[in-house]
Amino acid sequence: MRAVVLMFDSLNRHVLPPYAADTPVHAPNFARLAERSVTMDGFYAGSMPCMPARREMHTGRHNFLHRSWGPLEPFDDSVPQLLGEAGVHTHLVSDHPHYWEDGGATYHTRFTTWEFLRGQEGDPWKGVVSPGHASGSVLHRMRRQDAVNRTYMDGAAGHSQVRTVDAGLHFLETNAGSDDWFLQLELFDPHEPFYSAPRFRERYTSAAGGQAVDWPGYRKVTEPAEHVAQVRAEYAALVSMCDESLGRVLDAMDAHDLWDDTLLIVNTDHGFLLGEHGWWAKSAQPWFQELVNLPAFVWDPRHGGRGTRCAALAQTIDIAPTLLGFFGLPPTPDMQGKDLCAALDAGPDDVHVLHESALFGVHGGHVNVTDGRHVYMRAPVERANAPLEEYTLMPTHMRSRFAPAELESWEPADPLPFTKGLRTMRMPAAGHWMNPWLHGTLLYDLATDPHQEHPLADDERELALAGLLVAAMRAAQAPPSQFARLGLPETGDVGPEHLLVAAQAARAAATAEPMAEVATLQAADLLRAPLGELFDRPGARSVVERRLPSLAQTEQLTVPPGASLYSLAAAGVVSVADLRVIGAELAAELAA
Repeated sequence: MRAVVLMFDSLNRHVLPPYAADTPVHAPNFARLAERSVTMDGFYAGSMPCMPARREMHTGRHNFLHRSWGPLEPFDDSVPQLLGEAGVHTHLVSDHPHYWEDGGATYHTRFTTWEFLRGQEGDPWKGVVSPGHASGSVLHRMRRQDAVNRTYMDGAAGHSQVRTVDAGLHFLETNAGSDDWFLQLELFDPHEPFYSAPRFRERYTSAAGGQAVDWPGYRKVTEPAEHVAQVRAEYAALVSMCDESLGRVLDAMDAHDLWDDTLLIVNTDHGFLLGEHGWWAKSAQPWFQELVNLPAFVWDPRHGGRGTRCAALAQTIDIAPTLLGFFGLPPTPDMQGKDLCAALDAGPDDVHVLHESALFGVHGGHVNVTDGRHVYMRAPVERANAPLEEYTLMPTHMRSRFAPAELESWEPADPLPFTKGLRTMRMPAAGHWMNPWLHGTLLYDLATDPHQEHPLADDERELALAGLLVAAMRAAQAPPSQFARLGLPETGDVGPEHLLVAAQAARAAATAEPMAEVATLQAADLLRAPLGELFDRPGARSVVERRLPSLAQTEQLTVPPGASLYSLAAAGVVSVADLRVIGAELAAELAA
C-alpha cells in the first residue's frame, strides 16, 4: 500500500473546472483528476491559516480554539510519525517556507525523510546586500528578498514549484517498485506572490505585458477594476502552472501503474479572495466560502469510485484518520476526524454521514460553523475580544519566539482532555488590531445566497446554528475563555439571550461597506498621513476623538507603524462612513 498527498496552498475552488464550468482558468489536469477520483463538494477548512491547517493534518483535530500559529506540541499525535512507527516510510517534499521557521520547526522532522526547495515568498535564501537591506517593515523586507530570489529562479525549470515536483517525482520513480510508503508533495503555490513562468502569464493577456502585479495586501480592495483584473490574471497564470504540476504527478501515477493500490488525496489549506466581498487575501475579513469551502479530490482503492462527486461534510481533520485507515491503523483517541472512505458515496441526502457540522476559524477570530446549508460566523460580544488565551508548551509564533513580556503572566493550566495528562502554559493571547467584533456576527443561507451577499437576521435560525456551534465547540474541548469571549454557554442550552446577529447588524454592515476611492474623500492627504503626523496637526486629534475616541486615545498603540486612517479603513478597523465624516470635518477644520 502506498499513499500520496499532493497539497497546494491558497487554492480557490471557484477557478477550477471541476467546480466552475465557466472558469477562465486553463486547468485541464484538474478536470482529468476529477475523472480519476471523487470530487468533494462539502469539504471545509478547519484551523487556519497555514501551519494550524497542517497541524490538523498531523493530529486529526481542531487546534484554533486553544492556540494560534505554532509548532506541533509534545502531546500532539502525528500521522507521519505514527505511520513511520508502523513500518511505513514517510517522505515530505515541499517549498513551503513556513515549515522551517520558528512556528513550524517540529512538523517536517516527524517524517522519515524530507526535502526542502528554497525561494518562495521572501524565503531568506540568497544573500545579496544592498543599501537599506535591513530597514522597513517585515513585509517590505520580504518583498525585497523575494525580488532577489526571483533572479535565481529564471525560467520554469528554476522555479521552486517545478524543482519541488521534480523532487517528488524522483521519490515516486525511485520507490515505485516498493511498498509501504507515504509521500506528501506540498507546493506553496498558488499562495501569493503569484509568480509564475512567463509562458503561463502569456495565456492571460492582461498579465502578459508590463510589471507583474502579483502580491495583494491583506485588506479591502482600493485599486481600480483594471488592477483587480490583472491580479486575477496573475493568479490564473499561477493556477495553470499548478495544473501542469498536477499533470506531471498524474502522468507518474499512470506510468508506474500506481492506481491499483495507491491512495491519492489532492487538497489545499484554504482559499484566497481576489476582490470578492471587496477584499483581498484572507485573515483580515470574515472567513467566507471562497476561503473555507475547499477543493478536494480523493482516489481511494478501497472504495474504487472515480468520476463521481461526494456531498458529505468533510474537513482537513479527516485526512489524518483516512491515511491511518488506508494503512490498516486505527485513529488515535484524540482524533476528531473520520476516514473519508466511509463517505465517498454520499449524495445530497447524506451530507451528515461523517459530521453533523463543520467547525472552522482562526485563533482570536470569528468561530464559525456550517451545517452544509447555513454558515454562522460568531463574533465576540465585546470590542475587547477577550478573554483570549494561548495553551502551549512550545511558545513560538510564526517567525519568532514569544517575547519575555508575553511570558510574564503565564501560569500552568490544568491538563486539557487531549494533552495526554500534561499541564500546558496558559497566558493571555497578544491583542491584534484586526478584530472580528468589528465585522459582527453573521448568518448566511447558502441555498438562497451562495455568494454570501445578504446576511440573514433570523432569530430562529440563529438559535439553531448557535446551538450547533456550541455543540461543536464542546466536542473540540474548547477552553472556558472561548465561550466567555463569544458570549455562549459553556454548559446548558443556548437561549434567545445569547443571540447577536440583530444586535451587531448595523456595525457588520458598516464594516462591510466597500472601500472608498481616494478621489471621493475630502482631506484625503490627511486621511492617508500616519496617525502620529495627523495627531500633531492642530485640531486634528479632536476631530478624530469625536468620531473614534478609542482610536485617538489608545488603539494607536496597537496598530502597525505608519498606519493611517485610510489604511485602517482598508483593513476594516475604521468604517468607510467614519472615514468620510472625519475627512469632511478635517477639511472644515482646515478651512476655518
